[in-house]
Amino acid sequence: MMNRPNIYAATPIDRASLRRKDEDWLTEAWLAPASRVLPVWQTKSFVAGPEDAPRAVLLPTEGLDAVPIFLGLMDGTPVFTVDLSMVEDPDALPALRGHGRFEDLRVTGPLMPEGEAALCAYARGMVWWNARHRFCGVCGSPAATAEGGHVRLCTNPDCATHHFPRTDPAVIMLVHDGGDRAVLGRQSRFPPGMHSVLAGFVEPGESLEDTVAREVFEEVGLTVTDIQYRSSQPWPFPSSLMLGFTARATSFDIDTGNDELESARWFDRDFLRTHTPDETFRLARRDSIAHRLIREWMAEG
Repeated sequence: MMNRPNIYAATPIDRASLRRKDEDWLTEAWLAPASRVLPVWQTKSFVAGPEDAPRAVLLPTEGLDAVPIFLGLMDGTPVFTVDLSMVEDPDALPALRGHGRFEDLRVTGPLMPEGEAALCAYARGMVWWNARHRFCGVCGSPAATAEGGHVRLCTNPDCATHHFPRTDPAVIMLVHDGGDRAVLGRQSRFPPGMHSVLAGFVEPGESLEDTVAREVFEEVGLTVTDIQYRSSQPWPFPSSLMLGFTARATSFDIDTGNDELESARWFDRDFLRTHTPDETFRLARRDSIAHRLIREWMAEG
């Protein structure tokens, strides 16, 4: 198993969670000249540099009129993010003009230094959650930001429910036959030729191993054993945690009759090693844990 973290994992920041409850400290930190902010606009991250080697841009907080979300401390420096989605043209903001551009993290993430991609993913996830939880899910009253953006607090005093950022756990698994074959499939929404491993969300009352077995059977009609955890990856598109596994099939006739997949079949290890990516076959995007699971399996044979 590779030792490096997955892309978007290992955010290079001290989350300093104890500071989130200190409103005075947060206010002072936001106003401090040394503090920095990583803006997000319509889920896009603020980057600069060439298209093939973008870098995250951390700006001074001055001149940005938005509710700050505290991300943590980087080498002792407070770092925030803000949601600028309400601004029609962010290039018109003097604080941003000339410093960078907003790009889709799904495009720039694989090209960025891993720590910066992880920081952008963290900021994107926090902005997305706050933007979509403006009202209490219990009573419907407005929910105010609290604890540096890590809590949404119902403003109805009779309710006063605290809401916390949501992460949806999902399993993602490479199913192999114990030899030199693995199952890869594709969904109709995938780019041309792209194939990936199987995946699905954890349901209430399930263990991760239960979910692996259920999802494999539902998607391709196979039963599995030897379910083994490999690694995990935050996946902020929009708010998942991907938990990677391998599993050995105990049945081998693939059935995709439930329409979850456009197609699925067994692939030989040698084919995966030698095939040149084209419009008929290519692996999952290289910033994904799916790509890592396939590459690790290929290297083991």
